[in-house]
Amino acid sequence: MAALHDWLARHADALDQSEALSDEVLPALAAHGCFRAGVPVALGGEPGDYGDARDAILGIAAIARHSVTAAFVYWGQRSFIEYLLQSPNTALRDRLLPSLLDGSLAGATGLSNAMKFLSGMEPLSIQATADGDGWRLNGKLAWITNLRPQRFVAAAAVAPVDGDTPLVAMFASEDAGVRRSDNLPLIALRGSHTAAIKLEDVAAPADHVIAPQAPQWLARVRPAFLGMQCGMSIGLADAALEKAAQVAAKGRGQLSDDIAGARQALADLTRQLLDGVADGCFVAAAPQMFKLRIALAELVQRAVTLELQAKGGHAYLMQEEDGFARRWRESAFIPVITPSITQLQAALAKHAATQ
Repeated sequence: MAALHDWLARHADALDQSEALSDEVLPALAAHGCFRAGVPVALGGEPGDYGDARDAILGIAAIARHSVTAAFVYWGQRSFIEYLLQSPNTALRDRLLPSLLDGSLAGATGLSNAMKFLSGMEPLSIQATADGDGWRLNGKLAWITNLRPQRFVAAAAVAPVDGDTPLVAMFASEDAGVRRSDNLPLIALRGSHTAAIKLEDVAAPADHVIAPQAPQWLARVRPAFLGMQCGMSIGLADAALEKAAQVAAKGRGQLSDDIAGARQALADLTRQLLDGVADGCFVAAAPQMFKLRIALAELVQRAVTLELQAKGGHAYLMQEEDGFARRWRESAFIPVITPSITQLQAALAKHAATQ
């Protein structure tokens, strides 16, 4: 893993600001077994500290310390893998999982819209029309990560036009009617193959259905989805606080207590996250997880601010900023990744109003 971390450290700025290495991220992560974290050994996974999604959360955090772009790709791929692990469609899992684990196939979550739907934040943006024992899909997804042009699959929650229960279906890059946009012109994370998707009468046969009852299934998979998303915050905050501590130790000791306090808060929030994912309490108590996601996002802002305060004007000198400018841009992404902090706060306010 040290070799991967070295590669990421050398190319982190390029991955953030350029698409030049975007095709190399997925294979690099796969070559070091990243996507096997938290996957049962019997299904091709590797043994870890926990043997479940917690290993993936910590794996994403470890990558985010070096590159949030790479961690973003990791999250997309590993989230899709998690969907298959929690799907009743074991035939689809067995067919796709080997290629997802070895990185020859990119997996995109596509369920940010669905997670907002689950919390009453917005309607589903993909509609489904019955077609025999399968479906025809139409609609748009404005933002999906890890859409590697060579070959990808993606998940989407879809709303039957007849008003029946929403379901979660898969579509693939080679399916007729799948239209991928150019990569979005992001201000950061440009090496993540993030694009929009339009579906025009895309066939989704019965064997492409990941979950026939989306609401119940989404509630079960949401802790892993959001937990792995939080891994990006954990890793970025840790990296910024480490840099802040290194610099403060050389002359700005007045910040030491603040940095130590932030590090302790990060450790406490990480433990709460891992414990909640492990015991299943977040399935029924989603607001608790929303609060953790918000708290971790706020801690990221606190961490990069402490790094800036420790470095002072040196943070603005290109030859001395030591990755700070990238971490500052990466930190700006944390509050807006879907569901955004604003959306989560709205969901919490709505929940509080019903109590």
